[in-house]
Amino acid sequence: MQASLHRSETASSASTSSRVPRSSIARPSPCRRQRALHVVAAQSTQPYWYSAKTIAPPKRGKHFLHLDDFTREELLDMLEKAKLCKAKFYTRDESFKPFAGQTMAMIFTKPSARTRVSFETGFFRLGGHALYLDPNTIQLGKREPTKDIARVLSGYNDVIMARLFAHSDLLELAQYSSVPVINGLTDYNHPCQIMADALTLLERKGRIEGTKVVYVGDGNNIVHSWLRLAMRLSFEFVCVCPPGYEPCPSTVEGAKAAGISSISVTSDINAVKGADVIYTDVWASMGQKETIDTRKVDFAPYQVNESLMALAGRQALFMHCLPAERGLETTDGVMESPVSVVFQEAENRMHAQNGILLHCLEATKRM
Repeated sequence: MQASLHRSETASSASTSSRVPRSSIARPSPCRRQRALHVVAAQSTQPYWYSAKTIAPPKRGKHFLHLDDFTREELLDMLEKAKLCKAKFYTRDESFKPFAGQTMAMIFTKPSARTRVSFETGFFRLGGHALYLDPNTIQLGKREPTKDIARVLSGYNDVIMARLFAHSDLLELAQYSSVPVINGLTDYNHPCQIMADALTLLERKGRIEGTKVVYVGDGNNIVHSWLRLAMRLSFEFVCVCPPGYEPCPSTVEGAKAAGISSISVTSDINAVKGADVIYTDVWASMGQKETIDTRKVDFAPYQVNESLMALAGRQALFMHCLPAERGLETTDGVMESPVSVVFQEAENRMHAQNGILLHCLEATKRM
C-alpha cells in the first residue's frame, strides 16, 4: 500500500465513467509528478507505465512488473497455477517441487512481514531457497548503482523479487537483470496483491469478469493495480475517495482507453451499492504518517463500517490488503464479520505469488 502520489489540482465530486473503444482515445500523457518517479533515468522520455515489452526480456522467463504487461489468457493462467499450488499445499504433496535447485534474491527497501513470509515460505515449499536482503544490506542505488546490483544478483540467482519505494528502481532492476524480476510492491503499484485478491474473488464468487469491485479510500498503489488489471479483464471498477485523493489521472485514463472495463472515480459514497467487493486500505501509508491528522478528517465519511456495508448490499464481500488500522479505515465489526475475506485474501498472497513465479520462471516445463 502507498498513499496517493497525485493530489488533483481541481478537486471535484463529479463521477466519471467510461466504456470506450481503445482505438478512439489517444494514449494519455503521464502525470507530471509520476514522470520523474516512474521512469528509468536512461529512458525518461517514455511514459511511466511503459510495459515490460520495452525492457529487454530476461534470458529465460518473464518479468512481472505490471498486470497489463500480460494478456488476459496469461493472467488467467497464473490464477490457474495459483489454484494448483494451493491444492498441492493442502494435500501436502511433497513431490511437487518445481523450484527445486533454484534461488530467489528478495530485495527489500520497504519492509513488510507478509511479503517476506509469503514469498519465502511459498518458494521453499515448492523446493526453492529464498535469500532476504534487508535495506541496510542491499542499500539499493547507494553503495553501488542499481544496474550493477541487478547484474550481480542475476549471476547468483534464478529470480529477483523486489519490494521498493521507487517504481523507477524496479524498472532499472528489470532493465539490467538477466533473470525475471518480480514486483513485490512499489509506491506506484502492487500487482501481487491484486492477483491474490483476484484469486479470492474467484474462490468466493466463481468469477472475476462481470463483477463490480468498489475501492473506498485513498487512490493509491492498490487502486493503480486494479486499474491495470481492468485493462485486461472485464469488470466494473469504482474508486470512491475524497476530493483531492484520486488515483493518478494518467492511469485512470489508460484504463478507460483500453476499452475493456467500466471505470469510475467519484466522491459519492452511494457508488458502493451493488458491489460484489468493497475494498479499503489504510488512510496514510508508510512515509505519509505525518499527514494522518488531516487525513482522519478528510476520510472520516469514507470509513468502511457496518452502515456502508449495508448500503453496498448483502452480496458484498469485504477485502483489505493489510495491515489494517481498525477504527480508522474500517471497524473491528466489519473485519470480523462473515463477509470479511481478509485472511483468506492474505493466505492467497502465497499461492498467487507461486502461480506468478511458475508462469514467469516457466517452471512448468520442468514439472
